Amino acid sequence: MQNYKDLKVWDKAHQLTLKIYQLTKLFPKDKIYGLTSQIRRSAASIPANIAEGCGKNSQLELAHYLNTSLGSANETEYHLLLAKDLSYFLVADHDILAEQINEIKAMLISLITKVRKV
Repeated sequence: MQNYKDLKVWDKAHQLTLKIYQLTKLFPKDKIYGLTSQIRRSAASIPANIAEGCGKNSQLELAHYLNTSLGSANETEYHLLLAKDLSYFLVADHDILAEQINEIKAMLISLITKVRKV
């Protein structure tokens, strides 16, 4: 068991989630129960699963939750692309978020590999 707040990947995922919440405030109001909700939930699921995994008793369980977090990162990446293609995000905002999500995904893959080797 470890403190998730000490992990750089958790902090980056948390910061991404905060930014997504901020930017999705600008989405059309009729999308609040659709894409807005979906993108927020998938983004928040990334750091939430990292936190949950850190509270488990084995490395195997931690790896499982990190893998779930990676899945949520991929889902968030798609939602970001969809929001850009629907013109809900500026291309520049999308590009920054996409770069951040790809960095988070790479960090998760590296951490999963390390955890599974222990």
